[in-house]
Amino acid sequence: MSIAAKANKSKAPSKMPPLKEVEKQPAPNAGVAVPRETLREIESAAIELAGIAGAEITRAVGGLLAVRYKTAAREDQWKDPVSEIDHKVERIIRERLAESFPKHDIIGEESTERPAKHDFIWAVDPIDGTANFVNGLPLFAASIGVLHKGVPVVGAVWTSVSHALRAGVYHCTAGGKLRFDGADVTPKVNPDVKRRLVGVPVATESDGQWDTRKTGSAALECAMVAAGLLQAARFSSPNIWDIAGGLALVFAGGGVARRRVDKEWFEMTAFEPAKDNADLRFWRGKIIIGERSAADTMCDIHRD
Repeated sequence: MSIAAKANKSKAPSKMPPLKEVEKQPAPNAGVAVPRETLREIESAAIELAGIAGAEITRAVGGLLAVRYKTAAREDQWKDPVSEIDHKVERIIRERLAESFPKHDIIGEESTERPAKHDFIWAVDPIDGTANFVNGLPLFAASIGVLHKGVPVVGAVWTSVSHALRAGVYHCTAGGKLRFDGADVTPKVNPDVKRRLVGVPVATESDGQWDTRKTGSAALECAMVAAGLLQAARFSSPNIWDIAGGLALVFAGGGVARRRVDKEWFEMTAFEPAKDNADLRFWRGKIIIGERSAADTMCDIHRD
């Protein structure tokens, strides 16, 4: 055998281990009492709206944008940017919903307008990760989540990146499969990868068994957990519009959600009003999502 042949043989890649499907249990929202036809109709509309949002965002990336900030303790501490595209996208979504589902309620990040009181609530975040967006960092999402009596039953989240290495819409209905632009997504993991990724607001020593990441978008991280790219994620205080669509995706992907109440973590299957305010618009909470074992482990190490 020639030296070149020996060298090529030595460089031959080792056989890849088979990918292992993430173990799934019945989704927490699988038993929701909504006809399948109704869910499909709502999902179809949510997918279309998420796609419209994605198209508007894509057209605007890299251009000059009018940007304002919601809060600033001092003039040099600007927080919570809002762009003209945030407002434009939410306005488009509200107009479409007024035509298709005029009696449904809507909770949007940029507008406090509430068209009706209804068991169905659309929670809309036109751009989640606006700080990334206005700076041109391509890590953001447009999230649409539909709740029925507080339970996430439909999710449609347009993401700027995905497991398919392109932008697109992750979507699902309660009890259905996780899909990306219509194609089934089955979360899988490589058994040779010993340290998985998790999304965290701030990494701590307790997170040392994982490699930690912070994307700046809760909706994007929910989609990454649902697709199996992140094993878990922790959010310090998200709004309902940040994660409503994402939780539906996580459930469809076989994951779970945990919410912290006082010093304990409890399984979360629905958004419940706060004791001092019945309006879900003002819902906030500490949340952990992920594969069941990873979520439970993260809860155990973050009890204090």
